[in-house]
Amino acid sequence: MERRAVPVWAQDALLALVVAAMQVQGTLAKPAEEGSRPLTDLGHLGYVLLVVSGLALVARRRWPVAVFVTTAACSLAYYVVGFSDGPGWIALFVSLYTVTAYGDGRRSVRIAGAGITVLTLGWLVALADTGPGPTLGWVFFRISASVMAAALGESARSRRVAAVDALERARQAERTREDEARLRVDAERLRIAREVHDTVAHAIAIINVHAGVTAYLLDKRPEGAREALVTIEETSAQALHEMRAVLGVLRDSDDGRVPHPGLDQVDALTAMAREAGLDVTVDATPSTAPVPSAVDHTAYRIVQESITNVIRHVGPTRVTIALDHGSDALEIRVTDEGCRAAGDDDPQVRPPSVDGRGITGMRERCALLGGELTAGQRPSGGFQVTARLPLVPVEPVQV
Repeated sequence: MERRAVPVWAQDALLALVVAAMQVQGTLAKPAEEGSRPLTDLGHLGYVLLVVSGLALVARRRWPVAVFVTTAACSLAYYVVGFSDGPGWIALFVSLYTVTAYGDGRRSVRIAGAGITVLTLGWLVALADTGPGPTLGWVFFRISASVMAAALGESARSRRVAAVDALERARQAERTREDEARLRVDAERLRIAREVHDTVAHAIAIINVHAGVTAYLLDKRPEGAREALVTIEETSAQALHEMRAVLGVLRDSDDGRVPHPGLDQVDALTAMAREAGLDVTVDATPSTAPVPSAVDHTAYRIVQESITNVIRHVGPTRVTIALDHGSDALEIRVTDEGCRAAGDDDPQVRPPSVDGRGITGMRERCALLGGELTAGQRPSGGFQVTARLPLVPVEPVQV
């Protein structure tokens, strides 16, 4: 069965009653000192001071400074008037502890220090009138106990603040881990979307061209139609293979991934492009530095998407692919000469849009590696895609 916590106000009320009773009972049980006033003098003022200082603790959490001033005034008045000494200091020490334990640190410590200083002066002045003796030990006990109560309260406050800070840091760290996990999921989702787009778009563009050739040659040149169908079969098989590799990440529990295609497969890519009617030339400089796998794969996808755009929007034309391996970056240029069968003002000629999803995807791929990509029509006709991919890790560019 679940236990219900006692309300704070009930705890403080019980504490106040117990302290008031202890102060009165402890003073009555202690033998009266010679020359001290009975608690019944001055209209039972001694009882009033002991009871009021104890009951004031009811509001110690809500008004800690006011409660401390009340208990300090009662204690000082009790001692100055000369009532019989006893445990009348319990409420004072509890209120001092409360001021520093539930205060705001520096300010509460200053208040406690000022209060202890005033009390010390009052106790010493009253001691000068009565003279040293046994009372001297009680005065120094009150002073040291007051300092200890304030120090204990400050120590408790510091531990509580440290615990709250540690809990907040743990919560912040948990939120950070959740944000990072969400970002990783989003990045993986975006990566898969790019891979699917590049793979499917290229394959569909090749298949579309050869399907048109097949329809044209089916009656006139069946052997040519057969070759086109074979190309369609090979292209679709390769696309399915790449799709399985991309989507397999979502199924495999061991996160096993097959290697991504890279620049070593550009020849196979251009071979399919030539079969689709493009006149492709590849001009690659020797590599002077190792090409990271991420750069190699991104470069392949840029070339693939650029060729796909030419097949889809331009048709048979000359395409030049330049791969310039530098010491610190790989530069890629894919240039086409435009449509050969129609003029630039022909409504059937639709050059790739610089805001299209394919070019946007290429630009995002470059940005993730800290590179940059530009795409646009050439003044002399045609279209050009230029990309620069750094070979060393740099801060990703925000896109």
